[in-house]
Amino acid sequence: MARVWDVPVRVLHWAVVVSVALGWATTFWLGRWHEAVGSAGLGLLVARIVWGFVGSPYARFARFVRGGRATWGYARLVRAGREPRYLGHNPLGAWMVLALLACLAGIALTGWLYTTDFLWGDETVERIHRGLAWTIVVLAVVHVAGVVVASVRHRENLIGAMVHGDKREATGSDIE
Repeated sequence: MARVWDVPVRVLHWAVVVSVALGWATTFWLGRWHEAVGSAGLGLLVARIVWGFVGSPYARFARFVRGGRATWGYARLVRAGREPRYLGHNPLGAWMVLALLACLAGIALTGWLYTTDFLWGDETVERIHRGLAWTIVVLAVVHVAGVVVASVRHRENLIGAMVHGDKREATGSDIE
């Protein structure tokens, strides 16, 4: 087995999952906690971005984020059912990470703006915040679907790997 995702990546991943779920829940129940949950989510976001530059190799954005040509090529291979297995994030997964982080940043920003004297109660900020909240839900569903598809196609439990951090070693046809 190969250690792919280190403890900070795994803890940050699951903590963000919890913060998004709590952010959603505190919109409807326990609303007084919504702002605190958002602040915690922002802290987790900042920590993940920092770790994406200074963390272990598989945590670094420079290692797993690929350009448009490589990503579209990978997407075509997925569509054809011939995509290679990646030991770390595949190109589509990498862009999903960036999309989720960007959406979380937008949610945190608009949530904070909504608390400022200048934009308190501003309907446009609230609509954007709500739209981003729905967007992150959609992105999360697509992310989980991608994880399930990749798990089935490559015969490995990616959810388990995000819990314990290990994946089976790369073979000759896999990409590190």
